[in-house]
This record gives sequence, C-alpha cells and structure tokens, in this order.
Amino acid sequence: MANQSITSTWVDVDVFRLPMASPEDVSELSALLKSGTIQAHEIVSIIAQTEGTGFARGYSSLCMQLLLSEYLDISPQAVFDRIPMMMIGLCGGLMSPHYTVFTRRTVEAPASPPSEKRLTVGIADTRVLLPEEYGTMTQVKLVAEAVEAAIAQAGISSLDDVHCVEIKCPAMTPARLQDAEQRGTSVISTNLNQASSMAKGACALGIGLALQEIPAEKLTDAVINRNRALYTQRGSVSAGGEQSACRVLVMGNSDRSVSRYRVGHGVMTDQLDVSGVYAALHSAGLLSQNKTTSLTPEQQARITQLFVNCGADAVNAVQGRRHTMHSDFLAGYAGIMAKAVANAIVASVAGDTMVLASAGNEHQGAPGSNLIAAIVQCH
Repeated sequence: MANQSITSTWVDVDVFRLPMASPEDVSELSALLKSGTIQAHEIVSIIAQTEGTGFARGYSSLCMQLLLSEYLDISPQAVFDRIPMMMIGLCGGLMSPHYTVFTRRTVEAPASPPSEKRLTVGIADTRVLLPEEYGTMTQVKLVAEAVEAAIAQAGISSLDDVHCVEIKCPAMTPARLQDAEQRGTSVISTNLNQASSMAKGACALGIGLALQEIPAEKLTDAVINRNRALYTQRGSVSAGGEQSACRVLVMGNSDRSVSRYRVGHGVMTDQLDVSGVYAALHSAGLLSQNKTTSLTPEQQARITQLFVNCGADAVNAVQGRRHTMHSDFLAGYAGIMAKAVANAIVASVAGDTMVLASAGNEHQGAPGSNLIAAIVQCH
C-alpha cells in the first residue's frame, strides 16, 4: 500500500476483536466478510495472539491470507504484502487466542465533527533488510522513516497523538545466515535468538527516534541492546522468520477521524502496577480521572482491545521480591511467563482475557515495565 498522506481527508476506522478456536480458525472473519460487516479492501492490518510455535503462527497467517485472497481476488502472497499481519505466538496461562482486525475507509466530511480526536491508523514497510543489517543503525534509521511515513498516512498532526506503534520485523534464520556467509558479509550474531533480539532492539530505537523520545545523537550501533536507558514508551516489536522487511502499524488519534473509538497509552512501572492500566484507559477517554477503582461492567464493555508489551523477564525481582523466571525449571520460557503474568493482571481490570500480550524488553520501556495501549469505544 502506498505511503501517502491522508491528512486532507476524513477517515473512519473500525476495530474487530475476534476469538480463535484453533490456529486455523478464521471463521469469525469469514462470517463478517460474508455479511458485509467487513469489506476486505478496507482491512489495514491484523494482529493476532496465536497459540503454538512459529509454525502454528505462520499457519494462522496463511489461513487469513487464503481467506482474504478470495475476496480481494489476488494471490495469498499479495495479501501478505498488502496487509501487515502481525502474528504474536505462544499463549501461556489464561491467555485467549484471538486476532484484531483494523479497517479504514475514506468518508465525507461530517456535518457535525466529533468534539474530540478519534482513532486513526497508518501502515508502512521498510525495504527488505539484508541479514547483516539486522540490529544496526541502518535498521534503526529505516524503521524511523517507516514510522514517520505511517504517522503521515494516518493523518496524525502531533506526535503526542501517537499512542502505539506495533512492528513485526525479520528474525534471523539459518537460510539468512547462509546467505550472508555466501556473500562474505558479517552479521551481528550467528546466534539466531541473539540476532533476532538485536533486530527487535533496533526497531524499538527506531520508534523512539521517530517519536522524538530518543535524541538522534545518542544512537549508535554500540547502544543497541546495551544502553537500557534508551527506550520508547509507545512501541512494541516482535520478530518473525516470515518477514523480510519491517512492517509498521501506527495507532493514534486525529481530528480528521469519525471513528467511534479512541486510543490511549500508559505504563505499568512493574507487573503489579495496575495504575498503568487505568492510566491507559484514562488516556483513551474511558475514565474522566486517572483513578484505580474497579471498572463497572459498562466501562469494561467499552474496552475494545488492550495491547501489552511485557517486561517481567527483563529483571529479577518485582517490588523487591525476587522471582525465578530465569532460574527455575521453565527458565527457557521466561517470555511466555512474562506474557501470562501481564495478561492475567490486565485482564483482571478489563474483565476479559482476550488481551494481546507481547514479550520484548529490547528498548521497549524501562526494564521491568509493561507498556499498555487501550482502544475504547466513545460515548
């Protein structure tokens, strides 16, 4: 999709959060397409909390591509190229597999515009990255440019109105290592997990650069995944071997949107800090004041989606009490446990376990914090 500004037009953005009975279950989307509730050509992006391994995650994406290819009359690969599909795998604890579909359409200027800014979204891609560019300043700059393009496409006029940037970036794979070796170039690491983590860190720094959270003069190759004092508070990054470019989705509010939703963000300073959840809901307009009182059923019903970037596995303790994510039997699954903990705590506020949780502490918030974005229905 072309990265053209829509600031001179009015848009309507809708959000559909749909459950999954299994990795291949796209029946909810199929029903909405058949009924005409969703028009395939208006789908901007899909973010899914899928169960299982990367293979199951890729299977979910393929099922969505096959379904949408029928409605768009293009190939499944063309669907993948057109619509950023961010599959976040591995569900632990009480996490409920689901997917969130964003649609956007151009509309006529309303006779009575909304009194407040409403939800808008924009997408952009970097060019295809070479394996040796993962985790480098080249990637940081490319991501920053893509985030800026997505903000412009969304029609967001102020960086303060950007509340969440989701990115799916390439993960290092054996084939990509081999490609670099055959061309005689060096990669940031031959350890697949470490190289992928570096790629995520570069993306997060790119978000921080684009949102002016991090000064450009502080960024070098040497700080990536090393200087933890540099981070974004409005970004979440996941890596996948199915990606060859960085796919960007920006969520914010615009005075050129007639959407029935608003988006806001907050920060949980640690895993028990529910005040960060309420801050996100207040930022989105659900609460008139930033209070930490229980939500009413009516307020919970207005929560359309919550996105949580989880950082419990970045530290060894919570509020002075040590945890064993890094030392106990399941230490290899620390990221899943971090997501499960965050999902349970956030779900206890929202009253729904269909919360999207992603584990990633590479420059995504202060170490040990959770970043929260909330989409709520306006009155």
